[in-house]
Amino acid sequence: MKTALVFPGQGSQSVGMGKALADEYSVAREVFARVDATLSENLSRLMFEGPERELTLTANAQPALMAASIAALKVLETEAGFNVAKRAAYVAGHSLGDYTALCAAGSLTLEDTARLLRLRGEAMQKAVPVGKGAMAAIIGLEFGAVVKIAAQAASDLAGAICHAAIDNGGGQVVVSGAAPAVQRALELAKLAGAKRALILPVSAPFHCALMKPAALVMKRALKGVKILPPKPPLVADVDASAVVDPERIRSGLVAQMTGTVRWRETVAYMSARGVTRFIEVGTGKVLAGLIRRIAESATAISIGTPADIAAFTVSAEA
Repeated sequence: MKTALVFPGQGSQSVGMGKALADEYSVAREVFARVDATLSENLSRLMFEGPERELTLTANAQPALMAASIAALKVLETEAGFNVAKRAAYVAGHSLGDYTALCAAGSLTLEDTARLLRLRGEAMQKAVPVGKGAMAAIIGLEFGAVVKIAAQAASDLAGAICHAAIDNGGGQVVVSGAAPAVQRALELAKLAGAKRALILPVSAPFHCALMKPAALVMKRALKGVKILPPKPPLVADVDASAVVDPERIRSGLVAQMTGTVRWRETVAYMSARGVTRFIEVGTGKVLAGLIRRIAESATAISIGTPADIAAFTVSAEA
């Protein structure tokens, strides 16, 4: 049985994330302490206690989600004896989850990952003035249809940016761009028969050309960071292919800032290469739900709490 580890992206955060792990396992507390020290602030307290409005800020949510995932992974390693390099065929992540996946596979240190995600979150927030951009979910249309809708919306508004930014599979696509163009895309999607089309409560238009300033920030930052070949390989969501070369990883992390999150193709790539079990590590169960719609014959489980780890340990011993 081939296994892939997958790591969630922004939107999976919630107040209380990681607290049960920290209460029960010293190895989890160590992860949170290292991240706190790296960022020179008590991010773990924000994770455990809130307030939610601060945790949801992009600059906080990104390193927080990574910390919760790595803490869960470290407990999985110590309690269930799960060796990532030996037992996982691939690692993958949804947007910021690529960074978490690289940390899990030994490609980035925990400290570098925390610093990069803090910077990434800040850069993404600053790239576009509040209110100028938007993102919207379109449900019930396939990716190719939404690509055409986004192009039409951009054309209708004299070339305003509108991009099919996230392909989650199962007829769930997110568009991103200038607020008027995204609103026009919603109108076109409804005319095309979308089941639902709604604006998302996000602070900036991620994964479109409006993120070019943030991409430049990350390009400069990544130049000074040591990246090792990940073990196992990363399936990068920007091009849905396995990568181990550090320079390809570096360029891919820059390209993902403005490129489409190709989650459907990422899961399909791993499934086509024999992966039959996907383990979502960290907060929430969003990715497991998406995977079940993309690779219907595969098993998808979520591990983020002591109970999840205990259940996995028992099943592994059975």
